[in-house]
Amino acid sequence: QVQLVESGGGLVQPGGSLRLSCAASGFTLERYAIRWFRQAPGKEREGVSCISRSAIITQYEDSVKGRFTISRDNPKNTVYLQMNSLKPEDTAVYYCAATRSCSNTNYDYWGQGTQVTVSS
Repeated sequence: QVQLVESGGGLVQPGGSLRLSCAASGFTLERYAIRWFRQAPGKEREGVSCISRSAIITQYEDSVKGRFTISRDNPKNTVYLQMNSLKPEDTAVYYCAATRSCSNTNYDYWGQGTQVTVSS
């Protein structure tokens, strides 16, 4: 079965950290760039970060620069999003999606999402 599965979400206090994982099954993640999205209640989905197939290119949305780090472990077929210094406004459902490149806007696979809640 071809799928992306996110994990690692949860409830964390402001200033805390979480590491999200995006694991692929049924296909080789190394052939794809991976973008993390998030969607907060009542808001549109927004792209958070992207990593190219070889990890040479990484991109971040301005509000997460310096706090989030995207990485990948191709032998493990997994991409990670390390989130530090979390803020209440980071609260959202986080999704990963597979695409041909970080400049592409078409996505071949999506995960089901993982909830991140930042609250005291």
